[in-house]
Amino acid sequence: MTEAASRAGGQRRVTIRDVAERAGVSVATVSRVLAGNYPTSAAARAKVLRAVKDLDYVIDARARALAGTGPKTVAVIVQAVDSPFYAEVAQGVEQEAAARGRLCLVCSHGGDVARELALVQMMREQRAEVVVLVGGAVEDEPYRVRLNEYAHALSAAGSRLVLCGRPAPTPDMPVLVVEYDNEAGAYAITSHLLSAGHRRILFLGRIPGHSTFEPRLSGYRRALADHGLDPEPAQVSGSGMGRDNAYAAVRSMIADSGGRPEFTAVFAGDDLVAAGAMAALRDAGLRTPEDVSVVGYNNEHFAQDLNPPLTTVHIPSYELGREAVRIALSEDVSGGPAQRRHLLGTHIVVRDSVGRAPRG
Repeated sequence: MTEAASRAGGQRRVTIRDVAERAGVSVATVSRVLAGNYPTSAAARAKVLRAVKDLDYVIDARARALAGTGPKTVAVIVQAVDSPFYAEVAQGVEQEAAARGRLCLVCSHGGDVARELALVQMMREQRAEVVVLVGGAVEDEPYRVRLNEYAHALSAAGSRLVLCGRPAPTPDMPVLVVEYDNEAGAYAITSHLLSAGHRRILFLGRIPGHSTFEPRLSGYRRALADHGLDPEPAQVSGSGMGRDNAYAAVRSMIADSGGRPEFTAVFAGDDLVAAGAMAALRDAGLRTPEDVSVVGYNNEHFAQDLNPPLTTVHIPSYELGREAVRIALSEDVSGGPAQRRHLLGTHIVVRDSVGRAPRG
């Protein structure tokens, strides 16, 4: 049995002193060799590396990080790791971080604002080089104040906070902003419905004050206004997000109107909301798109498998993650807390869920 295997069987953990004793050098020499940024002789280096291999010595990454000699870290903070949008952004972050020799940490907060901000603080304590905060939030004043404090603290520590997929709450916050043209995507998809003759378009799924869904509502309203229409209050449903909320809201509206909805098209806040709306229409005996057209937002993978396949807005989620890391590691942060904003485009993916507005 080898010495490393024997130790793995229950003996004490190998220390740097064991490596030094095996190599016949000082602890300081071992430390210098492992750090890789101090001059050492080729013979000493060979002895140390041989001892590390023989003893299966594991370097203390935390100690190296505190000393500034360990691998640099990029952290990405998302709401949920099982969401297709967040997963694709995190994948982009990880791929770009790996390509640049960085270790990637993925954290989730489950929609808990306090947890989100606590994670930002933890990443500062971990000396993360870049912290990528993904997705929108309801940005009230306490949230803005605390996020601003963390952004300044990260900047002072030589790190960088990147807001990915959301705008900065205040113009003087020292952050990078990498987002997509949320309002333009909503304007384009609403215009697509208008071009098909729809004039009574329901906006379904709104979270008041949310930095993701308010721009979509703005794009919807701007498109109606540009076509000479005034959106009535009844055309916007604040049902919240999720398939179940959307299903319940649409079924209620259909029931209240005696089985004939007062809208000919639905602009869903995202693709899950669209799926719920389509299910509610189907269960009420209405067809998509013959009776009611439906569009979504995000272009999730399942959108093409709905019946009918969903017309939606594509978000460059993977590219958002890669761009966040690329820009953060490319731009010079030594000149002070300047804010930068980088905007990626969106586009419509046309499928079969939109038809001509029914006559009458």
